Amino acid sequence: MKILITGSAGFICGYLVDELLMHGHVVYGIDNFSKYGKVAKSYDRHPNYHFVEGDAKDTALLKKMASECDQIVAAAAMIGGITYFHEMAYDLLAENERIIASTFDAALDAFKKHHLKKINVLSSSMVYESAEVFPTPEGAQRNSPPPKSTYGFQKLACEYFAQGAWEQYQLPYTIIRPFNCVGTGEKKALCERKICSGNLELALSHVVPDLIQKIARGQDPLHLLGSGKQIRHYTYGGDLAKGIRLCIENPAAINEDFNLSTAESTSVLELAQMIWDKIHQGKRNFSYVSDAPYQYDVQKRVPDVHKAEKLLGFKADTALKDILSEVIEWILEQIKLGGI
Repeated sequence: MKILITGSAGFICGYLVDELLMHGHVVYGIDNFSKYGKVAKSYDRHPNYHFVEGDAKDTALLKKMASECDQIVAAAAMIGGITYFHEMAYDLLAENERIIASTFDAALDAFKKHHLKKINVLSSSMVYESAEVFPTPEGAQRNSPPPKSTYGFQKLACEYFAQGAWEQYQLPYTIIRPFNCVGTGEKKALCERKICSGNLELALSHVVPDLIQKIARGQDPLHLLGSGKQIRHYTYGGDLAKGIRLCIENPAAINEDFNLSTAESTSVLELAQMIWDKIHQGKRNFSYVSDAPYQYDVQKRVPDVHKAEKLLGFKADTALKDILSEVIEWILEQIKLGGI
């Protein structure tokens, strides 16, 4: 199968491209390197990977690329951690609307004129930002109060793009919601301004790598945003890539939406202590302080994962302790190299 991935140089897509190539697919990627800059990937010279440096808002370019493909993965977006939601509230909404509209325009063109079969929309767990039912099942995004952040609201809008394209043009879709991707490859975003957390700058936009680099640099006590009681489901990037691949390949995914996540709940405080213990190996007692949280720091994000297991046979089963061992080793090396 030939698959176009927008935002192919992104964090999750780094795992996804590798997964698709390993399973025999031909991948066409497009990215403008706006988040991390140019980063070398192990598959850059793979004969079945065809990359174009370009902007997903360039609809003519996307139409040309989509004309060769069987499916699209709409992954390009301005995306980051909680600092993004506050520092770039308008840009996230406006830019991501332009990107998703361009992507759907290209998809519809390829569906009408060529042999495109489906679009896969990479949404976000933030569509459940105001959820009141836990574990949160697919469908709750329509029954809950709307997301409070512009990022969560725009990701929900992406799902409505899929609805509209199906209702008007019968373009099949799959909506995919990854939860708290953790893995190697994430670096400091180029467009984030400097924000201090205790005696250190927030170097990375997501909690796991940021805690690792703060502990590795000797911060003591460790500074946490908020109480540390926030609940998350930290899911390995390799597991998410497998789940996305199954969404692409499996006919049961057509016109469905899926939560892709581990079933394991972990508080930020539990996470911090796990990382502390792995790095310090019992040589320092764990200590922390709580800094004032950001406005959109969701306190509880717990997905229902049964639908993906039932329809796709997908289960994210990489243990958090194993994920952390891999990511800690990578970040320690990046600190030595000056990459973080």
